[in-house]
Amino acid sequence: MPAFLWRGGYPPKQQIAAVLVVAFFALVFFVRNTIFDSSFSSWHTWTEPQTTTTPIRPPGECSPQAYANGHWEHHPRTTKTNMTSPDDAIAFSGFEKCASSRERYWHLAVNMEHQWDRFPKAHNYRWVPSQKCKGLKPLDAAALLKDLVEDGGWYFVGDSVTENHFFSLSCILGPHVIATPTYIANSGEFDRAWPQNLYLDPSSPVISSITFPKGFNIATTPLATFRRIDILFSKDELAKIHRNMPGQDKNLKDFGLFSDEGIWGVPLNDYIQEFLSPLPKGNYATMVVNTAGHWSETALAKVNPPGIKGILHLFEEATKQWADKLQAALWKDERGSGSFRLMNSRKKRRAVVRAYLPGHYDCFEHRKPWSEIQPFTDHWFNWNEIQDFNIIWDKLLSERKKYPDIHYLPIERPARLRPDAHTNDCLHIMTGAGVLEGFSHYIWHYVTQEIPA
Repeated sequence: MPAFLWRGGYPPKQQIAAVLVVAFFALVFFVRNTIFDSSFSSWHTWTEPQTTTTPIRPPGECSPQAYANGHWEHHPRTTKTNMTSPDDAIAFSGFEKCASSRERYWHLAVNMEHQWDRFPKAHNYRWVPSQKCKGLKPLDAAALLKDLVEDGGWYFVGDSVTENHFFSLSCILGPHVIATPTYIANSGEFDRAWPQNLYLDPSSPVISSITFPKGFNIATTPLATFRRIDILFSKDELAKIHRNMPGQDKNLKDFGLFSDEGIWGVPLNDYIQEFLSPLPKGNYATMVVNTAGHWSETALAKVNPPGIKGILHLFEEATKQWADKLQAALWKDERGSGSFRLMNSRKKRRAVVRAYLPGHYDCFEHRKPWSEIQPFTDHWFNWNEIQDFNIIWDKLLSERKKYPDIHYLPIERPARLRPDAHTNDCLHIMTGAGVLEGFSHYIWHYVTQEIPA
């Protein structure tokens, strides 16, 4: 018997018994804090302990600012000089196919033949981040796909601008994924509220290189999901926030808040629970959030105080409540799924809020990127105030100890420099021009490289 077990004067058998007792209780403690964590969380409402010190993320090799402070570089992807078919846009972009069938030609910005002279020029640029951005790997569809399984999928929350982003992702991953629903088969019969999903195609050659989490079902576990949620909340929830805001006029006769303009929403708790759903239903790790476009005077016509000032005040209060509730849910999920993450080498779930984009008023007059953002020349919708909404997000989420798992990404500058890369409304971005693809590229980098394990 090793000497350290019997020094101290007690007989060896008693020493061995004492060691076994200690080992037994250590094992019980380990089991209690891993295997049974999930059942514990089901009846215990988790809140952050007051004694917890939240680690601050160290500066990464490519911060959002370092990525955004770059320039567009001429980089032709094709030798063709003109467009002869709308499907040429796929080849001009460097894609093999776009999996989503949702308004495909509109997203590719080829639904207006008189604007075909923009192609392939609009696709012949690539974003070059600043020299301070180090370690940004090239965008690789197979590697991204592998991370969407092993690290966890993306859950998109936002309006049609976010749908824009989701469609682009379906093109990046095109040959490896299946998109639902099939809008061609449902032509004329669809609801913008339908969830859109990307699933792993069983025929993808990448499958052999993927380590699947236990319970992952290729047929039913999404890699990515888009939910049309224009205002972060349901309409009833946002109206209630408006009614109960500090300093609100209690004598206000109409708290209805909304005009007749179409707005889509989902109750916050409903989509948080969908995001946190376990395998095989869900495998999400990153919520990708983008909102501001429908926080306008035409949509929120009955806001009090009236006008954009009242809307910004409401946005500030609503985003705070949203972040408070989401972070609390993420803390609770962390407590309940700790053992799962340890066994599967998974990071904590997180959310990233991407800065919103204004449009360009005279987009069809441009045929190349800008080198610097130009001032607005008109006033449409709430485009001139979009930066004010982004500032609210930036200020709120800079409280890293309060919201350690919700990250603000000010990466809008590449889009602000592309007046030539819009669809037919001068707000949405065409898929394939490098803007939306750059968003996916950087988010992929950020969640896998910038956020510590």
